[in-house]
Amino acid sequence: MPTDPPERFAAEARFLLALKLFELGRVSSGKAGRLCGMGRVEFLLAASRAGTPVVTLSTDEMASEFSWDD
Repeated sequence: MPTDPPERFAAEARFLLALKLFELGRVSSGKAGRLCGMGRVEFLLAASRAGTPVVTLSTDEMASEFSWDD
């Protein structure tokens, strides 16, 4: 079984730390991305792939967000 270089583990650790801080609401998505060397959108996509919800809206907020009324 091949071993990953230490740099890869360090990058993964930075991402996981940033992800947890974002999940806890301690940092914004932009700041979390900067912590792990990613842009905001790249971080949000990676967070979603990792199974972390990137948007938390209540039912009312969701209905308002997607309503066709202006």
